[in-house]
Amino acid sequence: MQFTFTEEQEEFRRYLRRFLDDKSTPADVRRLMATDDGYDRDVWRQLCNDLGLPAVGIPETYGGQGFGFVELGIVLEEMGRALLCAPFFASAVLAANAILNAGSEEQKRELLPEIASGETIATLAFAEDNGRWDSGGIEMTATKSGDGYVLDGAKSFVLDGHIAGLIVVVARKAGTSGDTGLSFFTVAADASGLDKRLLKTVDETRKVARLQFSSVPATLLGTEGEGAAPLSRTLDQAAVCLASEMVGGAEQLRESALEYAHMRMQFGRSIASFQAIKHKSAEMLLEVELAKSAAYYAAQAAADGANDLPMVAPLAKACAADAYMQAAVQTVQIHGGVGFTWDNDTHLWFKRAKSSEVFLGTPAYHRERLMQHWPA
Repeated sequence: MQFTFTEEQEEFRRYLRRFLDDKSTPADVRRLMATDDGYDRDVWRQLCNDLGLPAVGIPETYGGQGFGFVELGIVLEEMGRALLCAPFFASAVLAANAILNAGSEEQKRELLPEIASGETIATLAFAEDNGRWDSGGIEMTATKSGDGYVLDGAKSFVLDGHIAGLIVVVARKAGTSGDTGLSFFTVAADASGLDKRLLKTVDETRKVARLQFSSVPATLLGTEGEGAAPLSRTLDQAAVCLASEMVGGAEQLRESALEYAHMRMQFGRSIASFQAIKHKSAEMLLEVELAKSAAYYAAQAAADGANDLPMVAPLAKACAADAYMQAAVQTVQIHGGVGFTWDNDTHLWFKRAKSSEVFLGTPAYHRERLMQHWPA
């Protein structure tokens, strides 16, 4: 297990940070969150063509760069820090890993190169209106129709589902429940019977949609009825990646709070010298560093295919969610009255912290998952 980053990885981080500092300023975030698409097509092309970021976690065999979850974690940490508005998580994390885990060799060779190049924006649709983030919450049905299948039901909280050109869907055979009868399918964005609606959420920097399926034609991805294990693995990997993104945002908030505390003067001295502010700063540092440790360990476990991934993934997600939310609260308080205003940028990260806290499951849900996988 690696406990430090290599010089090459640190240089990669520095290069990526310079790029994002230029392309994802708070002004850019505000501009993009007001649009329906939620991302800048020119910046997306640069991310794909110049930096090759969607290809980082995809094996070279399928048109990717062949790196692992450690490098992917670095990318997401920096994106979370810059609050990048782009369909990266939906396409390069959720959809790509779902195809890698569930697809046949032929399907991987067909679908992944276009995701790696950024030519295709894809997403994963698995959660539904019941708000559950596990296989037990999947009610959408798949029915055999000729040489293919048709899907009926609805998917909600689909990340970038309104702009994705390829949708990976998890559905079940009618009459089954739990982990039985689950299968993965691919659906084209323009498929007949598919209705897409952008949802209004508190965090406008991350777009989610509701998809209604009415006898929508779909293609089976992988083996029928054997989707439970690939789904579980995909969600564990997604939790690890989301933890990396969250610690990046938490670190940005911590640094901005400290910078403001040193700048803000009261009674002839900076508020950073006040004991109460010192306590808040120390607590934030402790929580963010602990969350980083959990996220980095989980990323290495995912990269190694470790047996304890189902345990460390929910641990990292819960820890990062708590640290991010607390950093957001403390940063607002340290900024004082201005921290509550629209003109101050803190609320952008605050809202992302809240949406990330519940996306893929709340900290309480992930702690329950951790205990279920804890060795007897």
